[in-house]
Amino acid sequence: MHLPSSRFGQILLSLLITALVGLGVFYVTLPALNLHSSDFYSFVITLCVVYLLCTLVTSGFRAGQGAGAGRGEQFREYLGFLKKQCLPVLVLLALLALVALVGLVISLPIFRASAYRDLLTVGDGDFASDIAEISFSEIPTLDRASAEYLGDRQMGTLSDMVSQFEYSNDSTQINYQGRPVRVAPIAYADLIKWFTNHSEGLPAYVVVDMVTQEAQVVRLSEGMKYSFSEPLNRNIQRHLRFQYPTYMFDEPQFEIDEEGQPWWIAPRVVKTIGLFGGTDIQGAVLCNAITGECQYYDIAEVPTWVDNVYTAGLVMEQYDYHGTLVNGFLNSVLGQRDVTVTTDGYNYIALNDDVYVYTGITSANADQSNLGFLLSNQRTKQTKFYSAPGATERAAQASAEGVVQDLGYKATFPLLMNVAGEPTYFIPLQDNTLLVKSYAMVNVAQYQIVATANTVSQCEQEYIRMLSEKGITQAEDLPQTEASGPVAEIRSAVLEGNTYYFVRLEGEEVFYSLSAAQNPLAVILNVGDTVTIQHAVGEESSILEGYTLTVQGKAAPQAPLVSETPEEQTQDTPPTDSQPQG
Repeated sequence: MHLPSSRFGQILLSLLITALVGLGVFYVTLPALNLHSSDFYSFVITLCVVYLLCTLVTSGFRAGQGAGAGRGEQFREYLGFLKKQCLPVLVLLALLALVALVGLVISLPIFRASAYRDLLTVGDGDFASDIAEISFSEIPTLDRASAEYLGDRQMGTLSDMVSQFEYSNDSTQINYQGRPVRVAPIAYADLIKWFTNHSEGLPAYVVVDMVTQEAQVVRLSEGMKYSFSEPLNRNIQRHLRFQYPTYMFDEPQFEIDEEGQPWWIAPRVVKTIGLFGGTDIQGAVLCNAITGECQYYDIAEVPTWVDNVYTAGLVMEQYDYHGTLVNGFLNSVLGQRDVTVTTDGYNYIALNDDVYVYTGITSANADQSNLGFLLSNQRTKQTKFYSAPGATERAAQASAEGVVQDLGYKATFPLLMNVAGEPTYFIPLQDNTLLVKSYAMVNVAQYQIVATANTVSQCEQEYIRMLSEKGITQAEDLPQTEASGPVAEIRSAVLEGNTYYFVRLEGEEVFYSLSAAQNPLAVILNVGDTVTIQHAVGEESSILEGYTLTVQGKAAPQAPLVSETPEEQTQDTPPTDSQPQG
């Protein structure tokens, strides 16, 4: 190979080779052209090294050509050559190293403790008022692993394309039309399948309802051209980099808007402390997954249907700075007064058409108790701390698994709920195939209070009954509804020394259980009377517990009703004042 003899030609050839290598490296690694990005420094250093090597080759330089030249002499010859031929590049390398070193030092928490502490603003919240009691028809019963397992199984419905595409296993939890769901795009099965199908794009995405556990493949009229499974220019990360070469991005998240249109949400990352510290989100780029059209929004202008801008990991990282540096850097290492950190794990809560990430807050000693909980809006980063001392999520999982240890069920990561005003862990229990078989509710403050059942509503009722027995709440706090109509049938029985009346209304098959001690009107109830009964919500049960009885046109007896023992109960009618009392 003939190399240029002139110095100008050598430099030009070295620059050309460096540019070609640089384009290849940029295309593969996609660094942000931004001084706040560590990838940028790695990219520039790579280019400088390539140029130096090219200069050595194109100049035909051979060190130590003289007889008897040692390694020390060869090294000095290299340095002399580089100083003569590549001085600008060496200066650039030194300058970059200096900038990076100074930027790293001034970004350290030891010098900027207050700035790190203030990355996250945390307010105090009232759990009972802020976190509304969720109906059992709105409670998510799946974790991410279970939802993705169901989504993968649903791919079998794509019988006409099942060999071409697969489930991506990259789901995002969102609120869609008022329902908590997980959405995920499908992906090309392999490179050959991409080659034969990429012109039409990905034809569908998968939606898994986190409440009903129903998975659905949603077909699109026009395929998604931009995704992670695209290997070339339509790869979503490469597409975003070409559109916004200086922006630093967090990993794009797949979402759908209220009309079911697929989008990629790419949070824009900024460094707010020094050069490399204080990671935060300044806005987000919304990319249409079908057309590739992109639009950037500042954080205050992000559309309300978007649910994922601040990731759970970022929120937890910022709180850990907030909690550990509350009294300065030295205190975080030595005295650790008032130092708190997040627990190991997180989950999501749907509130007011937004998705909130929540995690427990514990002391720096990371013991088995929580001090409270953190809720942070993933779109706005509005964050509140709720004081609720009690068990950690892991301790609650172990407590729930202990109740069903004979069945071998495993507890998923808990979901924080408000049940009868009490902070409560709701824990779906799975078998070894990741299918939900049972449910548990564990009281945060007293994690030995554990209720389990095969349905959510039964678990909720059993849990509140246990709270009532412990004197924490009242049975009347059970979720209730009303039933009205003429009485079709009445039966009575004595249970544990108390008289109960079982009432069936016309047109219904269930009986309502009424305690005579709590509902004296039951004593004078007759078939044909029109009544209204407030009762517990139930599923798959022929007997529902009633709490309040109203009978049209009748008033309760004036004499107090005293419970009778089983030995004194001789007929289906209650005792009168003339009968002996127990």
